[in-house]
Amino acid sequence: TGQKAIDAQHRALFDCANTFMLKRDYATAVGYYSRLAARFPASKNASLAHWKAGWLSYRQGLYAEAARLFDEQIRLYPASTEAVSALYWRGRLYETQEHKPAQAAAKISPALVESVIGQRSVKSDEEVAEMETALTTTYKMYETAMRMAQPGVYERDIVGRIDGLAIADGGSTAFPTILTMDGQILHNHSHLQKLVKGRLLVVDSGAESSLHYAGDITRTIPVGGKFSARQRVLYDLVLTANVNAIKAIKPGLMYKDIHLQAAKTIAAGLKSLGLMKGDTDEAVKQGAHALFFPHGLGHMIGLDVHDMENLGEKNVGYDKSVDRSDQFGLATLRMAKALQPGYVLTVEPGCYFIPALIDKWKAEKKHLDFIAYDKLEKYRNFGGIRIEDNVLVTPAGRRVLGKPIPKKADEVEAAVQF
Repeated sequence: TGQKAIDAQHRALFDCANTFMLKRDYATAVGYYSRLAARFPASKNASLAHWKAGWLSYRQGLYAEAARLFDEQIRLYPASTEAVSALYWRGRLYETQEHKPAQAAAKISPALVESVIGQRSVKSDEEVAEMETALTTTYKMYETAMRMAQPGVYERDIVGRIDGLAIADGGSTAFPTILTMDGQILHNHSHLQKLVKGRLLVVDSGAESSLHYAGDITRTIPVGGKFSARQRVLYDLVLTANVNAIKAIKPGLMYKDIHLQAAKTIAAGLKSLGLMKGDTDEAVKQGAHALFFPHGLGHMIGLDVHDMENLGEKNVGYDKSVDRSDQFGLATLRMAKALQPGYVLTVEPGCYFIPALIDKWKAEKKHLDFIAYDKLEKYRNFGGIRIEDNVLVTPAGRRVLGKPIPKKADEVEAAVQF
């Protein structure tokens, strides 16, 4: 029907835009985001798409274009969450003296940036308590989302309900809620679909406390309350990667090493299913696993969901002991350096089947020694799975923050079926 065709176009544009952003082909991603905003100006995602076009223009150093897009964002969508962010980034552009970054850079104090990051990275007991307050609300949000994950319910209805819980508890959401049956789109803020029994619903959301400390949790929920056999196997694989990564956390260990451990867990599991092949260690070394796990394991969290990254993402997650990779997937790892007591970070492995990326790699004959492309066709419409928790690094190891939100497959099914 006409509406179904429109919804399909909307999802396709988001899928393409997010895929190219993930590949760091920002120019192409901006084109798709701009087309979506122009073609669907009344949709909620038009505001997000417009903002992403501005932000990616900023990332490319196209400061005049970024300023134009941010100004349009504020004018066209003044009541949107993205307009607040646009105001912030517009101010950053103003501070660069009419988009002259070299002059602005000369005024930045690297020593001050390093000192602020050092101070804010280690959370005090009071800060941890405030984050647990945010996670108490986040628990309520997920309890509600799981109960509502029934066939016939619209994604937007669940988003409205859980976002309202964050506000009702005296805070807000820590970031725009991701809630979608198209989990293969990693940051999909489209909530247009009616839930279908048997599909997987990825929910990535979190409350922000009244003192602005963030929670950030992800769960993957079977609509109607029952995983299929195929879904269950892959869900348990991602859960194993999540649990083992959390168990590995301790002071002194490089978070990059824990990320690679999670990547090997996922690659080994996919090999057992016949979707990958060859030597697992070599497959991860060459980045073949990133077809299925194309993002980093996690990031710092605190006063912002991606804590302190306005001071420079690399400044927060990297130091002199570890360089950022340029390999697809590993390049997106936000946190790589050695862990210290007091750090709070996310642990969020995932497994996704992204049709556009599969087709691209297959056409390029990429990683033929490690990827069984002939077996992937039946997974084309699978979607994605991600499981995320917030973890405090302690002197003795680690502690998962917040009241446990169901994440074992049986627990999640029970929460949906209630």
